[in-house]
Amino acid sequence: MAQFEDAQEDVESGQSRQPGRIREQKEFREALKRLRGKKSYNAVAKDGDLAVSTISQTLDKDKLPSREFTVKYLRGCGLGDEDRKPWLKCWDTLDSQPPTGGGRRWTFPAGGGPGRLRAGLAAGTALALAIGLVAWQLHQRSEEDAFKRRHCGTMNPSLVAETDGECTGVTDGSDGAAVFGNDLKPVMTAIGAENQNVVEDGDYVTFAFLTPLTSKDANNLTVGQYVAELEGAYTAVAEENKKNSRPKIRLLVASMGSAQRHWERAVDQLVARKDSDRLVAVTGMGLSQQETVDAARKLSKADLPMVGDLITADGFDATGAVDGKGRIEGLTRVALSNSDQLDAISEQLPSGRRTAALVSTSVTPNGTRDLYTESLSRGFRTIGGLKKHLDDHSDFVFDPRGGPDAILPTISQNFCNTNKTIDTVYYAARVKYLPDFLDALTKRSCHAQHITVITGSDASALDPKTEALNDPHSPITVLYASFPKAEQFRAPGNPARGLYEAFAEAFTSPHHGRQFLAEHLTSSYWGIVAYDSVITAATALHNAAAHNPSGLPNRYAVRNELYALRNNAVAGASGHFGIDKNGNRTNTDTITTVHRLGKPLSTTTRPAG
Repeated sequence: MAQFEDAQEDVESGQSRQPGRIREQKEFREALKRLRGKKSYNAVAKDGDLAVSTISQTLDKDKLPSREFTVKYLRGCGLGDEDRKPWLKCWDTLDSQPPTGGGRRWTFPAGGGPGRLRAGLAAGTALALAIGLVAWQLHQRSEEDAFKRRHCGTMNPSLVAETDGECTGVTDGSDGAAVFGNDLKPVMTAIGAENQNVVEDGDYVTFAFLTPLTSKDANNLTVGQYVAELEGAYTAVAEENKKNSRPKIRLLVASMGSAQRHWERAVDQLVARKDSDRLVAVTGMGLSQQETVDAARKLSKADLPMVGDLITADGFDATGAVDGKGRIEGLTRVALSNSDQLDAISEQLPSGRRTAALVSTSVTPNGTRDLYTESLSRGFRTIGGLKKHLDDHSDFVFDPRGGPDAILPTISQNFCNTNKTIDTVYYAARVKYLPDFLDALTKRSCHAQHITVITGSDASALDPKTEALNDPHSPITVLYASFPKAEQFRAPGNPARGLYEAFAEAFTSPHHGRQFLAEHLTSSYWGIVAYDSVITAATALHNAAAHNPSGLPNRYAVRNELYALRNNAVAGASGHFGIDKNGNRTNTDTITTVHRLGKPLSTTTRPAG
């Protein structure tokens, strides 16, 4: 097999993964054998989700391997999406050819009976071959259909159709725009097209955006904000790729599922592909919950730098203080911590005495730790301007798995059954349950008493038109701190106005023939922090590239540069900021903004003293 000698040398040196000139099935099998190079069959089997015996039997069998086997074997050899394409194209070509084979040929003199027999045998043989070919093709098609059913209608083994109907796993956008649902079709189309352009000249590295996509599951906590989040991440990549800088950025989308229950599969795939796909950073990372901590620790162990966009829980940074299990090297974040938020609220609360109840939950619908709500609850108990109002006898904890719509009315009525007037509620739970809680407050027997609900940035997804916020008979104020609203970013007095305007213009511009809805910029802050997350990683990448103009920066160089982003080195949509030694965003005091929904906040509830 002389035509494969050059290819084999390239494989062993890591230079090329092309199949070369292949004319028949046997050559294809031989090329697959050579492809693994020095990698053992055990390692190929593990990385490709195959049995070692299956590999041996398939490659030694005198037939074309199935497409499903080929995809998994290529994956096991370390080939990424782009490198697999020429192999699968070669497989398609061989699959379309009729099977070849030897066998004894009958010969008779021309004419007479033997001639007619020869003609009959030839016709019978042709018919048998035709029937066999059809049967073989139907079998192959059946195998392919079964594979697609397991992999979200695609031939990508990195995508998995879960029993709940969600699609999880990793894609570069070339597997179809609807794999994660119709809402994401515009942005997935744009990602696929952008990636195709980027890989053409070969001067690129890969970022992954790890996030809880789709919302078919009742356990979903994202309230549909993930669409704007992914659109913001893509916008950052597209804008960076327009610049006269190198290398370009290819974007992988890694979905953990709406409840993040499948985080491990997505993370394992990223770790397995870190070298073959030139992966140098993971952005996004998901919500402040246990699954995200576990994901961060696994990515850290693989030396992959991370930039979180939605992580707000205190201590959820490189210190690892969030769970006390040691540092999480490589973890940074661009969100405002819960302490940033609650400090800002405590400073703006009107003077006067209050009596505050605490309503909290510490678990997700999965039953795992919700670090966001844990952190909020701890902040309410420890921040001086808030803890002084807390009534120790009005502390209510609920488990979302028991039905929030049933327990929240009971908790609300308890505010009326105390010898103290509860005029403030510290709400340490997710916004998903907040509309039900507000509705329950309007139905409590003392509903005419004005009540203030103080919570975290998750409340930015709460619709101001929520009926309970506009009930004239039940005055309610919701108070939370987060990033400024769009109109505040656009205000003439905002020093970061130009950066936000540039982001908004880029976000709403056409993207490979697709358009993102402008309302996604105003419905939540997720698009902004996703953009800032990717821009932070891109700033570190290009700083690393400046020190290595002839090569591609690796993940270690990018991680080094992330922790050196001081003095407002990042020009994000939310303004200029840096990253401190523990991976936290700097200058948060200049951006943290207190927001009020519902009725005006009362000046005081009762005289002090």
